[in-house]
Amino acid sequence: MSFAEVERAIDAAVGRRVFPGAVLLVRDGDRLFYRRAFGHRSLEPMETPMCEDTVFDIASLTKAVATSVAMMVMVRDGRIALDDRISRFFHNFGGLGKTHITFRHLLSHSSGLPAWRPFYTDILHFERRSGRVNFLGSPEAKEYVYQQITREKVDVPPGTRSEYSDLGFMMIGAAIEAVASTTLDRFCQARIFRPLGLHATGFVNLALMRAHRLEAVTDRIAPTENCPWRHKIVCGEVHDDNAYAMGGVAGHAGLFSTADDLDLLVCHLKDCYYRRAVKPLVPAEIVRELWKIDGSVPGSTWALGWDTPSPVGSSAGSKFARHAVGHLGFTGCSLWIDLEHDRHVLLLTNRVHPSRNNDLIRDFRPYIHDLITEAIEASAKGN
Repeated sequence: MSFAEVERAIDAAVGRRVFPGAVLLVRDGDRLFYRRAFGHRSLEPMETPMCEDTVFDIASLTKAVATSVAMMVMVRDGRIALDDRISRFFHNFGGLGKTHITFRHLLSHSSGLPAWRPFYTDILHFERRSGRVNFLGSPEAKEYVYQQITREKVDVPPGTRSEYSDLGFMMIGAAIEAVASTTLDRFCQARIFRPLGLHATGFVNLALMRAHRLEAVTDRIAPTENCPWRHKIVCGEVHDDNAYAMGGVAGHAGLFSTADDLDLLVCHLKDCYYRRAVKPLVPAEIVRELWKIDGSVPGSTWALGWDTPSPVGSSAGSKFARHAVGHLGFTGCSLWIDLEHDRHVLLLTNRVHPSRNNDLIRDFRPYIHDLITEAIEASAKGN
């Protein structure tokens, strides 16, 4: 099989600064079809080569591969039901039109909550005004964010419209922590990542790092932005502004991982979905429930914690089966799983390095996914 055209396209994208570098992993059935690193891990302050085991800040892929999977575990154990109201766990949450919001609404981005709020600026200003050292990134700052979300008013009634919302996934993370009586990073490590053998996946908990005076080992981590308010190239700490302000551990962003670890996780979830896992993390019925479109929301392409290909202009391209699930990350990472053909594609990049003012990956994603699908299909015909 020749992946030459795919390789040329990615090399050309590196040359055009679509991203500094990338790791591409493609699996077709149980066969690792393709795995290779391209370009550079960093451009500033010096150029370093991208490697296949590079650790990426996967940004909003956290929603799919950490928070939604943690919800699968919670549902499996009977600790949370998808149709439980959030106000069951946070009694102050129900005002301003939020009384009837359920976990299903949050997972399908149909809660009516706003997409985003600049919580980090409020926390940063408070720290500077009060002189309180290290309030930014503390557990108290995280609690402040949760309190602010409980004071939010919904834009539309729950279940009537799909609007992507970081705030909703922050609250899912809060609920998991409250019910499990531990932090989201510890829960995911103990209940998901360690049992599945994911050794290079986890959150960077800033409070623990400060308490133990630890520093991230950055020689395997792809740096992200030259941050205008942190005044440095971010590497080894979360890029997302609000997740950083919340201490690096949040339901909407904060996870770091590698292509190989994500491949392991996806393979196991697919094995659960197809009922072929020997020791399934969660039953097939739960994975299937979260991997189907919530048909109650008009025009939505969202499943529960995962996206599906839109009819026009999907980042998955035009050749993935309609029955597919995936997610994107702001830093430049993406995952798409074609459930009809038992196939998945991981494209991990740090397109925000050294600046987030670069949207070239938007047009590149569908183009490269189409090329990959064509290459796989050509290989099948050749065999």
